[in-house]
Amino acid sequence: MLDIQAQILARIQAADTIIIHRHVNPDPDALGAQGGLAAVLRASYPTKTVYVVGSDPENLSWLATMQTIPNDTYRSALVIAVDTADTPRVSDARFATGAGLIKIDHHPNDDPYGELNWVVPEASSTSELIADLVAASNGQLQLTAEAARFLYAGIVGDTGRFLYDNTSPHTLQVAAELIRYDFDPTALNNRMNQITLAQGRLQGYVFDHLHITPAGAATVEIPLAVVQELGLDAGSVHAAVGTPGRLGNVVAWAIFVEQADAPYRVNLRSKGPIINELAKAHQGGGHPLAAGAKAQDRAEINQITAELAAIVAKGTQHE
Repeated sequence: MLDIQAQILARIQAADTIIIHRHVNPDPDALGAQGGLAAVLRASYPTKTVYVVGSDPENLSWLATMQTIPNDTYRSALVIAVDTADTPRVSDARFATGAGLIKIDHHPNDDPYGELNWVVPEASSTSELIADLVAASNGQLQLTAEAARFLYAGIVGDTGRFLYDNTSPHTLQVAAELIRYDFDPTALNNRMNQITLAQGRLQGYVFDHLHITPAGAATVEIPLAVVQELGLDAGSVHAAVGTPGRLGNVVAWAIFVEQADAPYRVNLRSKGPIINELAKAHQGGGHPLAAGAKAQDRAEINQITAELAAIVAKGTQHE
């Protein structure tokens, strides 16, 4: 039997139209894997039609732009969903209407959708997996400078500029190969590190309103009124997600972002204690140290706060 990479390559080879999806509220890895794979396929198969679709990238529009396609395009198309753990998070519900569906991801495989699943939770990012697919293709797939830029952005984004523990020796080897191509990694890093004055003020709000338990569990709520007063959109708020972790006494944290017409968005991060099971218990999921969830109301915010505090307290008792 062909291994999963060979099976994916065979499906790509056989398809005339390929539509690539990723998750809602995209981060650099979602856009990097999506855009990088599209650039690779367009360079490798000039006669194939390749589309990238999904919601507006908002504050990451400088990295990637989406295409608008009619429903009929899906009729005979191969659909590839990248960096998306479960079907509710796929941006654009039409992903399920294609002639075939492949999942490529690095989140825990709790929802193994699609006819082919290539999921490697140990990988730093889905962008790293796309680079691995190119390397495993024996020349069938061609990397370009455009693709390398996308994939490097995705790896940098999901490793926190190689600071997170998902950075493996292989991750660094892949990144080293990517920067051999003709793009400016320094300029890209500087662009990814850039924030607006409003985002800086939001980070200040987080520090001013952060609640930290003695064991190091930190929580903060960002009201919709604060976001609106600063003139920020939903995507721009993500700049504050890592802010609590810069404090030495913070071990794990939750940021509750009030939404206009939906439950609170909950961003969970950790420096050690596993927090993705907490996320799963509240309509979410993700990586062991980086996950997302939802809170319907104040009661659920209080519940998540208490559960996070318990997880951190238990972890520190075992140190």
